[in-house]
Amino acid sequence: MVNSHRKLIFKSYTAFYYILIILPKICFCSQFSVPSSDQFNKYAGAFPVATNGEPFPWRELRLPRGVIPLHYELSVHPNLTSLDFTASEQIEVLVRDATHFIILHSKDLEIMNVTLHSEEDLRYRKPGKRLNVLSYPAHQQIALLVPEKLEADLRYYVAIDFQAKLADGFEGFYKSTYRTLGGETRTIAVTDFEPTEARMAFPCFDEPLFKANFSIKIRRESRHIALSNMPKVKTIELEGGLLEDHFETTVKMSTYLVAYIVCDFQSVSGTASSGVKVSVYAAPEKWSQTHYALEASLKLLDFYENYFDINYPLPKLDLIAIPDFESGAMENWGLITYRETSLLFDPKTSSAFDKLWVTRVIAHELAHQWFGNLVTMEWWSDIWLNEGFARYMELISVTATYPELQFDDYFLEVCFEVIKKDSLNSSRPISKEAETPTQIQEMFDTVSYNKGACSLNMLKDFLSEEKFRKGVIHYLKKFSYRNARNDDLWLSLSNSCTEGDFTSGGFCYSDSKRTTSTLTFQGEHAEVKEMMATWTLQKGIPLVVVEQEGPLLRLRQERFLSGVFKEDPEWRALQERYLWHIPLTYSMSSSNAIHRHVLKSKTDTLDLPENTSWVKFNVDSNGYYIVHYEGHGWDQLITQLNQNHTLLGPKDRISLLHDAFQLVSAGRLTIDKALDLTRYLQHETSSLALLKGLGYLESFYHMMDRRNISDVTENLKHYLLQYFKPVIDKQSWSDEGSVWDRMLRSELLKLACDLNHAPCIQKAAELFSQWMESSGKLNVPTDVLKIVYSAGAQTTAGWNYLLEKYELSMSGAEKNKILYALTTSKHQEKLMKLIQLGMEGKIIKTQDLAVLLHTIARNPKGQKLAWNFVRENWTHLLKKFDLGSFAVRMIISGTTSHFSSKDELQEVKQFFEFLKAQGSHLDVFQIVLETISKNIKWLEKNLPTLRSWLLVRT
Repeated sequence: MVNSHRKLIFKSYTAFYYILIILPKICFCSQFSVPSSDQFNKYAGAFPVATNGEPFPWRELRLPRGVIPLHYELSVHPNLTSLDFTASEQIEVLVRDATHFIILHSKDLEIMNVTLHSEEDLRYRKPGKRLNVLSYPAHQQIALLVPEKLEADLRYYVAIDFQAKLADGFEGFYKSTYRTLGGETRTIAVTDFEPTEARMAFPCFDEPLFKANFSIKIRRESRHIALSNMPKVKTIELEGGLLEDHFETTVKMSTYLVAYIVCDFQSVSGTASSGVKVSVYAAPEKWSQTHYALEASLKLLDFYENYFDINYPLPKLDLIAIPDFESGAMENWGLITYRETSLLFDPKTSSAFDKLWVTRVIAHELAHQWFGNLVTMEWWSDIWLNEGFARYMELISVTATYPELQFDDYFLEVCFEVIKKDSLNSSRPISKEAETPTQIQEMFDTVSYNKGACSLNMLKDFLSEEKFRKGVIHYLKKFSYRNARNDDLWLSLSNSCTEGDFTSGGFCYSDSKRTTSTLTFQGEHAEVKEMMATWTLQKGIPLVVVEQEGPLLRLRQERFLSGVFKEDPEWRALQERYLWHIPLTYSMSSSNAIHRHVLKSKTDTLDLPENTSWVKFNVDSNGYYIVHYEGHGWDQLITQLNQNHTLLGPKDRISLLHDAFQLVSAGRLTIDKALDLTRYLQHETSSLALLKGLGYLESFYHMMDRRNISDVTENLKHYLLQYFKPVIDKQSWSDEGSVWDRMLRSELLKLACDLNHAPCIQKAAELFSQWMESSGKLNVPTDVLKIVYSAGAQTTAGWNYLLEKYELSMSGAEKNKILYALTTSKHQEKLMKLIQLGMEGKIIKTQDLAVLLHTIARNPKGQKLAWNFVRENWTHLLKKFDLGSFAVRMIISGTTSHFSSKDELQEVKQFFEFLKAQGSHLDVFQIVLETISKNIKWLEKNLPTLRSWLLVRT
């Protein structure tokens, strides 16, 4: 799934806020018989009480495993006028342990009738036994009590009639609306079940381990179509003009992957090389924006079938753009649902970044058809096996199918993004036990997605691409239609290098070229599980400290902690028991080769050739660690960059910039040294390296601006415009160049206008006036649209016109750019109007409220406004979003984590204490408090040096 993620894929400015957690231990429980009344009296309080006052016969959050589902027959009739649905199902179950009850999940469903049939009842057409139903909403469970004990090793059939309202939010079976160009509001019904919301649509065994087959029937009006996981078999006409669509029975799968939709959408279709029909659906007036998604889906599906050596298992694949969708996308098997901005591409309004985003999300969800759907994690504690792999496969598949998008370069940002979170003490391990639905939702964060992907990329670099792929194929084939754990993956990857692969030298080669960059040692293959346990079962990221002493290179590993300095009293305690097996790579001034070494101990030494002036670790940033060069190490690298930066590859230059500023936040490097490192950028030819260095300087400017530290703000502004003037001046207001040329143009011009650079402001205002005079028909280059709109939003007439265009626009990409521009206004009443519109959910959809509050909070004129609004309207926000949802976590972090004063820290702390007292607790609370504390400490330590450094250079 992509969060926008919940499915942590989304826009980079939303994916940034996936949240980290630490969760309580899961209780694995066994089946037991219904206790007698004597037992209940004897063990008072040991068992929960159902809503009718009777004892509920199960007390665990996890379902018992004594009864398992085999097949669901589900019939659903949504009414898009009354906004409710009626439904019935028959679940074929296998009883493995004799029992007096069956426990199912059910949430907000009205159960009207439940009957039980044995196989004998069906064979002789006997009437079923009506069952009593107990409900325990705290665990979202119902108990079906049977009059006679169900016998082990027999099959039974549970028939349930039920009904409910179509949900108002974004989970379960919910309603979504869209407006036509003519102003008509139309309603569709859509499902979104991951992780624990299938129970909102039908009573079920709603855990990933309980895989089953599903036969689905949907009733609808003739003006609508129905879609589900599988192709439609037939349509039956019913009384009253209703139609009933019957769909093929699904393959064996988990409940969270079931999907069905009733809508009036239109599609474009094509056929993959293997014969799979691929269709992309959207609202009728957005149909023209579906063509790129179809092209990308066909290419990517062909790639995956070849890469995994496993054909896509279903006869069709639908992708559909949903008007109201909280995350980025959801990988329902055969019917993938997307937020409109994650699937639709409009050449007139979609930028280079938009194209990369859409391609990534499609690649992510298609990867899930194998990772997650075909092979599913056993429990949500290992959701990274789904999400980390899907994010990693974005890198592999997009690089292979769309090399011009240069995603291989951007993948560094995927790792840098999670390092910001993982370097806090409030981080969590990749694999972490989760129990409640809220805790499970919190697992969908940058640790599962990004750290999972970066750890896999590091392992691939260690094993070699060929051996890694071989192990992945082995894993997928062995566990097809089953569930897997971490250890199953490590065993498959270890087995990818068999005895026959080893030569007499004891090496396992990835190809015939026996170079130091393509071999791994036999002993290291045997230790894949041991190595990867250090990356998945403990939190945090290692710091590799390097010091060159003549021909010796001394290595030391520590736990990297941002905001905690070595001189702080808590530093030593936070280092205890942390040790990684780090597959190091390094290059030297004296050699072009890539050298490898596995650091398994706290300290180690390496020999260097003579005349080695510098050493650079983590070649191409394939490793998930930070490097600090003690002694003269940084000075030597800075000298080399100034003399000839091309001796180091672009990714190595980017990683040096990244590590330097991370070390500043940990008190291990002075900010003037890190800033000196950026001075070589005037000669930089890599757009991505320029963006990286520029990004840090820009972030300092915004921090100073928000704190109203006016002298530093002005000096930073002058320095940026002076130092980057040559590269700013050569930017054209066009869509020309490579994808990274275009992204650099967007960021540079946006920064120049933010800094009130007169030529930029003048050009943007001129283009906006022309666009406004043309009634929005002028085609402004897509890469500068956001900048042009932002310039126009600074006048009342322009702001009002943009809001009108926002309401009428049929392009999600354009709406995003307009909404961003509207949030840049300096007038608080306009910002408050946007928040009110977001709460109403008509003009600005509720799905965009979290991003809206985040962007307003980044505006110096809006930071207090957004924060106060969240505090004063918390209960109203929880009516729109689940407590653990990505939206709520983003609202909390987006409106607070930029704070950098002790007064603000105290305000936030008091609010969180209030929420905890009300029973609301999220791990994001601790993350935010630690982040604010880090910001305060950063300013205290670095502000004087930053001020002095700027005075010398402006």
